[in-house]
Amino acid sequence: MGYDTATYTEVDPKAPGMYFLRDALDCAELGVTVVEGDADWDGMEHDHADAGHEEVYLLVEGDATLEVDGETVSLAAGDAVRVDPDSTRSLGFHDESLLVVAGAP
Repeated sequence: MGYDTATYTEVDPKAPGMYFLRDALDCAELGVTVVEGDADWDGMEHDHADAGHEEVYLLVEGDATLEVDGETVSLAAGDAVRVDPDSTRSLGFHDESLLVVAGAP
């Protein structure tokens, strides 16, 4: 079979509201994360310098900010941001209902 399917709400969350789909989709070269949150949800500051992975965030629903190397990037539904591997990043939500899809190798 040339494809795999998964429903993110059927995957055990890695943290509250955070669903990793790499294993569920049997991905060898790509990671996909779905994040559901609200105004009280804040992401952990991190980078992917050791692995050399850039990362893409797509805000599907709501308003959010992505802090990248200390600079605030405002996001509205439909906005996407690519982040360099060595840049630190942290995601923050501002609405009561948000949905983000993030992908990295």
